[in-house]
Amino acid sequence: MPELPEVETIARGVNDRIRGELIESVWFSRYKEPFKTPPRPMAAALTGARIDRVRRVGKHIVFDLIRPASEPSARHAEWIVHLGMTGRLLVSAPDVPIPPHTHAVLQLSSGRELRFVDPRRFGRLALHVPPASGDGFQGPGREPLTITVEDFAALFRHRKLSIKAALLNQSLLHGVGNIYADESLFRAGVRPTRPAGRLTRQKLTRLHAALQTVLREAIRLGGSSVSDYVDAGGAAGFFQLHHYVYMRAGQACLVCGTPIRRTVIGGRGTHYCPTCQR
Repeated sequence: MPELPEVETIARGVNDRIRGELIESVWFSRYKEPFKTPPRPMAAALTGARIDRVRRVGKHIVFDLIRPASEPSARHAEWIVHLGMTGRLLVSAPDVPIPPHTHAVLQLSSGRELRFVDPRRFGRLALHVPPASGDGFQGPGREPLTITVEDFAALFRHRKLSIKAALLNQSLLHGVGNIYADESLFRAGVRPTRPAGRLTRQKLTRLHAALQTVLREAIRLGGSSVSDYVDAGGAAGFFQLHHYVYMRAGQACLVCGTPIRRTVIGGRGTHYCPTCQR
């Protein structure tokens, strides 16, 4: 599943390519799974709207839409895209063949198309209309890249679940997934099985710094392409070349040489070094 760095990379790429474009027409597939909002009203809201910007909130990609001022009672809306396990957003020329498993095609004023492709159909498409006096789409948890160390430590206070499971809890921190939880815990020297509520302030401070460093490095390198992830232009990321533990079970730790171990926490494969992480 694309995690925060991959979603951020895609959102930035789409924003750079189509910001300011008018959506001239919309096509949706017949499958019901991707649609949290019914396709017909969602297509009506998208058609004729201008894309003001594209941004990331947690693991969601948010399209800020502007309706023409001439429309009676025009209200701005947000198109919310969640990529699920295998979802992709691609900006393509109209003569490029449409990939199998395409579930949405937005025809843009430049002549290009924005395509949502999702073979497993775990991704979701939704329309969100913010209240007139309220904020836009917020996501379920706190933002890992901007949370302060004080607020970060407070998230885990008195929690009995493991620190790995806590990092994956999207209601606490949204956007962190399996790859970056494993890599951050390694860099912080924290064993993933440790109860979150028993970690010292020193270890939580190290983990906060490691998490933000890992996420920023991964964004700079375009994310991790360990499955079928590609950015908005179809290019793979490179952070997988810098993984210390993720998917390296049985291989020597790059720091101490101890074989990397794999266990399962909360149903997720978890990789760590038994020497470097205590």
